[in-house]
Amino acid sequence: MGETLLTEDRGPVRVLTLNRPEKLNALDHPTVVALHQAIQAADVDESVRVVVLTGAGRAFSAGYDLTEEAGSGLSSVAAWRQALAQDVAMTMAVWACSKPTVAAVRGHCVAGALEVAMACDLVVATEDARFGEPEIRYGSGPVTLLLPHTVGPKAASWLLLTGDLVDARTAQAMGLVNQVVAADRLDAAVEALARKLAVVPPAVMAPTKLALRRAVQAMGLLDAVEANLDLSAQLNAADTPEQREFDRVVREQGLKAALAWRDDRFGERLW
Repeated sequence: MGETLLTEDRGPVRVLTLNRPEKLNALDHPTVVALHQAIQAADVDESVRVVVLTGAGRAFSAGYDLTEEAGSGLSSVAAWRQALAQDVAMTMAVWACSKPTVAAVRGHCVAGALEVAMACDLVVATEDARFGEPEIRYGSGPVTLLLPHTVGPKAASWLLLTGDLVDARTAQAMGLVNQVVAADRLDAAVEALARKLAVVPPAVMAPTKLALRRAVQAMGLLDAVEANLDLSAQLNAADTPEQREFDRVVREQGLKAALAWRDDRFGERLW
């Protein structure tokens, strides 16, 4: 098995690539740990001025690995909170990075992966990219509650309560995406943006980012994220019939069948 996270330095730009293309770069525990460590390493590396986060293959990421979750055996609120806290810590490490971070998105960017993208400073997406948090469709919820801050309460309610996915242009109008480009222009567009960001001296960039973070903290983001972690743990431990059935189908028929069962209940396939 190869590395689930690839690291490449292109001059002052460090590119981190989620590397589980056969699983649509689903975030299993080893990948979460590797990404957290890689962000921390980039943050203290003086040769790095910009961090780009992307995914190998046809998707940015399908979110947290549901097959891993279905087989985790977690049941209590305390156990779920401990597990989810690691996911939150990784996402917020991206958010707190002193270096500018850019998410380069193609294909699906959903659930926990959308939270990672939102934690980045800037998002560049291809026209065929799709965004959303479909967790409610199988009895779960967002791990790191960044949507209300990013898009406002009405748009957040739409995405979180329906589980709908939106295309890149709609995501841009919501404020989830900064720039939408043709699929064959993603790499060039991200490289141009990263090179522009890299020109700014760290002594200027880091305080500017800190000022932005403090402004958001003053709005209560960190309190909201912490409160949501408690609620998310309760939600995942709720053991609803829908959760049990989804997990059963995953174990017996595989994730693809479970996603089809989930989506057919809502009359549309998300994949």
